Amino acid sequence: MRPKRSITRDVRTRRPLHPGREADELEAVTWPEAGIRVRDCMTRSAVTIHSDALVRGAVEMMRKRKIRHLPVVDRGGRLVGIVTDRDLRQAMFDPRIQARLGDLGEALGTLTVRDVMTWGVVTVRPETEIRQAAQVMREQKVGALPVVEGDRVVGILTETDLLRAFQDVLGKGVLSKPDRWAFAFR
Repeated sequence: MRPKRSITRDVRTRRPLHPGREADELEAVTWPEAGIRVRDCMTRSAVTIHSDALVRGAVEMMRKRKIRHLPVVDRGGRLVGIVTDRDLRQAMFDPRIQARLGDLGEALGTLTVRDVMTWGVVTVRPETEIRQAAQVMREQKVGALPVVEGDRVVGILTETDLLRAFQDVLGKGVLSKPDRWAFAFR
């Protein structure tokens, strides 16, 4: 019978794959956007619409400004919901609305934003970390988050804003070495 072999300390201790790169491994795990806040990336001049505006006006505004999300405010300027291009498409093709209002052109003339908007709007504050905002957008499956202070809209954070922030981080060369990705995800 053979004696049991002992495991030497060299085998038990995990050594880095590339000696001398311990600092790179630590740097790869520390992401630079930890300090980036929503206020640094958001679109400050958020276009809003009143809840009693006509759907036709919302469609024209979105088309003209090439946007997909409109925060909805009441007459006091307080956020009450959000209307998206998807909400408007669903309203136009909803059989109940078509049956109730008949002609589509006529429906757009009488239907208000209040009738088609999403009431339970998910929001963020300007001091929220960009990573948390991105996580909320992914989990809630939304393409934009109105940025509010109190109940007033001060901006909007869209998927495009997040991609721009990510592009800026990559442009600074922080994650330019492919081997850093490997260290970060082991």
